[in-house]
Amino acid sequence: MVTAAGLRFHTVEGGSGAPVVLLAGFPQSWYAWRRVMPLIAERHKVIAIDLPGQGDSDKPVDGYDTRTTGERIHALLQTLGHDRYFIGAHDIGAWVAYPYVARYADEVRRLVLLDANIPGVTLRPTVDVGPDNWKSWHFFFHPVPDLPEALITGRERLYIEWFFQRKTANPAATFSAQDVDEYERVYRMTGNLRGALGYYRAVFEDIEQNKHLANIRLKTPILALGGDVGMSPNIYDAMKPLGENVQGGIVADCGHYMPEEQPEVIAERMLAFFGEDR
Repeated sequence: MVTAAGLRFHTVEGGSGAPVVLLAGFPQSWYAWRRVMPLIAERHKVIAIDLPGQGDSDKPVDGYDTRTTGERIHALLQTLGHDRYFIGAHDIGAWVAYPYVARYADEVRRLVLLDANIPGVTLRPTVDVGPDNWKSWHFFFHPVPDLPEALITGRERLYIEWFFQRKTANPAATFSAQDVDEYERVYRMTGNLRGALGYYRAVFEDIEQNKHLANIRLKTPILALGGDVGMSPNIYDAMKPLGENVQGGIVADCGHYMPEEQPEVIAERMLAFFGEDR
């Protein structure tokens, strides 16, 4: 555990070389990167971070907007002694990482975004009626005051498994019972469910904070990848107008949980992208 910005952060590290910071999303923790980390660590120092309110990190009462979360992550990286690094981010981790890069562009060498709808940037303010739009239903449920806690508490495993079963190209090959055990463990911890919901409850604040990003072309190189049956298969197209150097595309046979579904492909794409930095 590392203390920074008044919070205790849980991190998992390995390897040596230029640092790569990994951020995960919902309903997950650093553990989402467990299959990618050994592959990246062959060439880099890897730091997987549990965000505030996630995994084994502290669960603050507030501050789940992406600006505040970014400030907390920045304080952590300063405490760890890192001032130049790559970032790989999935889902909520990408919500945090994209505005983070805009704010700390002199520190982030390259950014990888995986299957994410970023509030105020690529997340639409309204959802059209369509056969695949059920995938976004939780964006409306999670911000509801108190009700999600009342309905999910005691049923964490069922809730987690619903997402894994329906947003993964091949659930049986991706998540073992032991994997779900670990995610259930952390989401049953006091404060973690509220923390996870807190990120969704801050989405409208994030949208206001991020409005200016839609008019900025970031100089930091970006790799944007979506799963072909994921939440954001078009993330590359959405990101292209927003950066001066945006690469990306679609990963085949992959749903939303990209680091776990296609770890070899993700690691290979990340390493090649980072290797272009000179």
